[in-house]
Amino acid sequence: MTYGVLQGSILGPLLFSLYLLPLGSILRKHGISFHCYADDCQIYLPMKQKNIYSIKHLLACLGDIKAWLALNFLNFYENKTEVIVFGPSGSCESSSVDLGPLEVYFKPVITDLGFKVDSDFKLDSQIRAMVKSSFYHLRRLASVKSFLSRQNFETVIHAFFPTQLDYCNALYLGVNQSLLSRLQLVQNAAARLLTGTRKREHVTPVLASLHWLPVYFRIHFKILMFVFKSLHNLAPAYLSELLHPYIPYRSLRSADQLLLEVPRSRTGLSQRGQGFLCHWPKVMEQLAFAG
Repeated sequence: MTYGVLQGSILGPLLFSLYLLPLGSILRKHGISFHCYADDCQIYLPMKQKNIYSIKHLLACLGDIKAWLALNFLNFYENKTEVIVFGPSGSCESSSVDLGPLEVYFKPVITDLGFKVDSDFKLDSQIRAMVKSSFYHLRRLASVKSFLSRQNFETVIHAFFPTQLDYCNALYLGVNQSLLSRLQLVQNAAARLLTGTRKREHVTPVLASLHWLPVYFRIHFKILMFVFKSLHNLAPAYLSELLHPYIPYRSLRSADQLLLEVPRSRTGLSQRGQGFLCHWPKVMEQLAFAG
């Protein structure tokens, strides 16, 4: 191409993905698993405790990546580079493995596409940040409410809520109920602000009048939507391949209810970290029996 592409154009993401195709070849050559989204790249590999050779392939891969970026007029943004360690016992520290020169990038909580992930998948940091940001925006919206009509103010509310609460909310499945209740307080506050409902009045009828599903049900709705798309070839292949129909070893009445296999997991951390595999079939099973 003789010229560049305007930022925000339809062709931008496609052309940039084509530009980065050789990056995947470098990662595959070193046997490193990865996921890419635009200019964000997550790479991951299994490591052994106190074994410096565990990261030998990773360091060699990073060296090749920096060389390729330099040749293609791209910069390795070290200020946004983060390293996190996951382990079977929950929260992990950098001392549990030998990270070598990557030690300076270690963080107990990382940000992945705007979502904060901690090593034990409790998501406390993410929900605290979400609640803090939401109430900040609510206070700012309350200051301009008197200048807008009800219809325009409702449009503004919908621009922030519930879309902000819905971002990556499928990952909230299985987290502590007390954390979900904090998110519910945000939705309740947004509904009260929109309708002028007082704090002492019951908020459930207000949510029903606005046709807003509570936070808990919005999470399950998102899960069901992903499952539906995965089963009907409307989702990425790496998601669809994770779902397998449940085939009982003997004739059961549940054989014709289109249930999914629930993989076994030894620890609670495995269930939280593999929510798609462990929780989604259970949600589908509950829906089938409820129907």
